[in-house]
Amino acid sequence: MRDRLVIVLAFDNVNLIDIAGPLQAFQTANDADTNSGVRTYRLVTASENGGLVLTDPGLPIMTEPLNLLQGEDVDTIIVPGGLPRNGPLGLDSLVGWLAIHAPKARRLCSVCTGAFLLADAGLLTGKRVTTHWSRYAELQARHPDLLLDADRIFINDGRIWTSGGVTAGIDLALALIEADLGHQVAADTARQLVMFMRRPGGQSQFSVPATPRASVFAGLHEWIVNHLCEDLRVERLAEQAAMSPRNFARVYAAETGFTPAKAIEAIRLEAACRALEGTDLPIKAIAVQVGLATEQNLRRVLHRQFGILPSDYRLRFRERTIAEVGG
Repeated sequence: MRDRLVIVLAFDNVNLIDIAGPLQAFQTANDADTNSGVRTYRLVTASENGGLVLTDPGLPIMTEPLNLLQGEDVDTIIVPGGLPRNGPLGLDSLVGWLAIHAPKARRLCSVCTGAFLLADAGLLTGKRVTTHWSRYAELQARHPDLLLDADRIFINDGRIWTSGGVTAGIDLALALIEADLGHQVAADTARQLVMFMRRPGGQSQFSVPATPRASVFAGLHEWIVNHLCEDLRVERLAEQAAMSPRNFARVYAAETGFTPAKAIEAIRLEAACRALEGTDLPIKAIAVQVGLATEQNLRRVLHRQFGILPSDYRLRFRERTIAEVGG
C-alpha cells in the first residue's frame, strides 16, 4: 500500500500547535496502524521557500520548499492558522499556490484561521465550514458566501475539512485517521495522545459571553455591574442615563449593537461565568447574585449561549488549587 502524502503548510508566525498537533496525531497513527506493515502517512511540512520558518511562539521549524513537491500525488493539504486580525493577510503568493495546486489534492483541510486562506483561494465557496470562534464574524464578513458554523469543532463537507481553534486540529486529524484507517486505529491514536476520540460539546463552551462593546454607555455598564440584583428594566436604565425610555432604547441599540434587555442578560451571564470559574458558591446562589433569580433561569441562559449546563461549565473552567490538580 502506498503511503499517503500529507502536506502541512507553514508561514511566518504560524500557530505552532496547528502544525505540531495534527503531525503528531498522524505519526502516532503510523505507529498504531501495525496491520499494514508500512507507514500510512508520509508527513511533510512545507513553506514557499523552504528552510526555517518562525512560528508564533518563537520556535523555528524546518520546512521543505513547495516547488519540490510539484508532481507529487498529494493526499491531504492542511492549512494552519496564525493570521493577523482584519486587513491584508500578507500571504497572497501562498493563496495563489493553493488556488492552483490544492484542487489536485484528494482532501483539503484547515485548522483555526487557515480557513481564511482556503476561502481567499476560492476553495470554500458555498461550503459548510468553521473557524476559531473569535474570528467567525470576520470570516463571514470577508466571505459572505460561506455557510459558517462557529460552534463546530470540525466540519466535513465533501473533500473539504475545516476545524476550529488551535487544538481542534488534533480533533480534525483523529477524524481524518478514522476516515482513512477505521475506528480502531483512530481510537488507539487518541488513547496514545491522552485525548477524547470525540470531544464533548462545541467551540461555544470556550468562547466568552458576548457583551456590549465599549461606548458612551461605559459608565452605565459599570453601574449595571454593581446593581445586577435590582430591577433593570428600560425605564430604570433610561433614568440612570438621563434620557427618555424611548430615546434611550433607540440610541443604546444603535451605539452598542444590543437591545437593553439583551445587554442586561449578557452582563449577568458574564458575571455568572466568572462566579462559576472562581468561586464555590452554589449555582442557585450565583443565579440570585447576578440577578437571574433562579437556577433554572441560569441553566436556560447558559445553555442557550454555550450549549452547556452550569455544573459542566464549572467542572471545565473553574479555578483549581494545586492539591486538586495533583501538584
